[in-house]
Amino acid sequence: MTHVPQDRNETPGASRRSVLAGLGGAAALTATAASGILTAPASNETPLTGAPDALRRPDAATENRINALLTKMTVAEKLGQLQLVNTADIARARLANGQLGGVLSVTDPATLDELQHLAVQNTRLGIPLIFGLDVIHGYVTNFPIPLGQASSWDPSLAHADATIAAAEARASGQHWTYAPMMDVTHEPRWGRIAEGNGEDPYLASQFAVAKTQGFQGDDYSAPDRMAACAKHYVGYGGAEGGRDYNTVDVSIQRLHNLYLPPFLASVRAGVATVMAAFNTISGVPAHGNSYPLRDVLKGRYAFDGFVVSDYTGIEQLITHGLVADGKGAARAGITAGVDMEMVSTNYVSYGKALLASGRITEQRLDDAARRILRVKFRLGLFESPYSDPANAITTISPANAAASRRIAGRCMVLLQNDTVGAAPVLPLGGSARRVAVIGPLGDATTDLNGTWAGRGPHTPPVTIVQGLRSAGKRVTFTRGCDVQDRDTSGFAAAVAAAKAADVAVLAVGETAVLSGEAAARSDIGLPGVQQQLVQAVAGAAKHTVVVLINGRPLTIEAVLAAAPAVLEAWAPGSQGGNAIADVLTGRVNPGGKLPVTFPRSVGQVPIYYNHEHTGLPPDPNNRYTSKYLDLSIGPQLAFGFGMSYTSFELTNLRSSSTVLKRARGAIELSVDVANTGKRDGDEVVQLYIRDPVASIVQPVRRLRGFERVTLARGASRTVTFRLTPQDVGFYDNDARFVIEQGTIEVFVGTSSDDSRLTTEILVS
Repeated sequence: MTHVPQDRNETPGASRRSVLAGLGGAAALTATAASGILTAPASNETPLTGAPDALRRPDAATENRINALLTKMTVAEKLGQLQLVNTADIARARLANGQLGGVLSVTDPATLDELQHLAVQNTRLGIPLIFGLDVIHGYVTNFPIPLGQASSWDPSLAHADATIAAAEARASGQHWTYAPMMDVTHEPRWGRIAEGNGEDPYLASQFAVAKTQGFQGDDYSAPDRMAACAKHYVGYGGAEGGRDYNTVDVSIQRLHNLYLPPFLASVRAGVATVMAAFNTISGVPAHGNSYPLRDVLKGRYAFDGFVVSDYTGIEQLITHGLVADGKGAARAGITAGVDMEMVSTNYVSYGKALLASGRITEQRLDDAARRILRVKFRLGLFESPYSDPANAITTISPANAAASRRIAGRCMVLLQNDTVGAAPVLPLGGSARRVAVIGPLGDATTDLNGTWAGRGPHTPPVTIVQGLRSAGKRVTFTRGCDVQDRDTSGFAAAVAAAKAADVAVLAVGETAVLSGEAAARSDIGLPGVQQQLVQAVAGAAKHTVVVLINGRPLTIEAVLAAAPAVLEAWAPGSQGGNAIADVLTGRVNPGGKLPVTFPRSVGQVPIYYNHEHTGLPPDPNNRYTSKYLDLSIGPQLAFGFGMSYTSFELTNLRSSSTVLKRARGAIELSVDVANTGKRDGDEVVQLYIRDPVASIVQPVRRLRGFERVTLARGASRTVTFRLTPQDVGFYDNDARFVIEQGTIEVFVGTSSDDSRLTTEILVS
């Protein structure tokens, strides 16, 4: 195979460090006569949209202002900029010595205003503070959890969420959000899967860009924008066993092919900051790991914002066993490239001594301080440091409530909809007047927000009961059981309610605390006795709908066997009950698709669509192949799967060419999609590729394009994808991006296991 390295003046045997050091910016592909190797410019690593220059490159005027400020700063003041604290009292104490860069998780607007006045008016140089907060999927207005948003396969929804959240948070005194989380993961046991966009790096990259741009806009100094933070850098989603904070052992090629693409995408989108991850990366904690931080992020990607530690992440270098004490932790963190220390205080405590002994350099200290000041200048804090507490957002506006409802409806995934009698169970027609809402989450409020709900003033979400009543249904509610309890004494009342109604809606799943940070689960079935409740109610009422409220994929084989209709609603946010009612009644036709694979059993984990072929791929007729003796081959539900109340047909896959030139070229692939059913609806057309012969074994499929289309009944349209050489390339174990000659298989369908439309192209 012929390799196309990303780096100029590189030979095939170059070491990884020399590869990284030699990155260049060639404007076009060039040929090296001696080796016959084509060399691609670094900017072509992936086919992602670049950022506005104002967000990506330092401007001379700002750099001159930073230089002038740095020359006035003492070592103590520089180290102070590297400190981020989490209470107002600690902030006041630090400001008394002029040694503080920022504050996180303080939400009272009046307190923020007080602290900023202290920083600007009572310190020697008047450098403003940066205020940060976990604005993950809303501030006052809550939207579906990020995993739910990824189910929309519509990045514009993430952009809208971030735009609204930024406006609410910035008006309330916040400058900086610790989002988006872009950790790709194959681990449904990992609670933080709820905060990301699932298992695919391409899908995650599109949402990372959309959310970054939604938070920041074209200029994040604007009064309705805020600085974003790409987290957690990097590999956090690979935590062994799905246990939070656990070890990650990863090859160079997997690091670059799976975990890094969303971060590269966010850097190109101009992301202001990056947060280091809690995990180790092949034996070295991310907070002390120079390879991803200095070599890749600040070197290869030319990231010019700042890197912040996660909560006490620098202190944890001692617990990891990388260093013996706080002095060693400070040296390791600063040397590796972590610019700001969150909560723990090793930088300010030991920085002077480390400088005096030569264990860190003044150049490294200045670089860290410069990066933090650069983001503060870009935020406009030196010109407009204060926010008026009177302008803080405390309630959900009608417009934002409408946006939350619309977005939640587009994020839901119909998993099953069997026919009972003459018609499918869903949508609920006029004959389904009496609805028995049953289950522990039927009247839930805060649990509909899910993990990391907005930190602004609290407005309880609309419940499922309220939503169905507002939709004109006569609703009764019976709890049946609690989410995690083993008590079944409420089953009899639940069964009676179901028998007395036209339809039973079972609201089951997870409470908010069962997903998110520090919420790993070894059993990802329905908690408690909820599964038994589903079976009891579905056995008594033929028209039963299960609505899942959850923050991760669940093992639901028994649910699918018991209930004729199943809707995945995730944690849908402030308007969750109304949005669920919209989908159940047909006001909204569900069009979401799964951004993660649903396993049959937790014993299959990790299971994901873009796996490699083994030498003995699974074969039901051959014992000696890669499969389980006690499970059917494959997942319960595939990545990209989702149903609709209407039907669609894809036809006429065609290509503008059968040859893709590596040096410079692109191919357009088009397909016709028609709504062949009786309702208007949405379909997500998905493009996958497979490289069957490569120097690094490639996944059986790789998502390289998607488009969600809305079609009236009987309507059709053509969807066109553009495939470039970068789409078929990959990273090797020297971290080189290579594009190899050969045949590429192309699949266009409506899920990752759809093989109805295929073609081949030749990369030459």
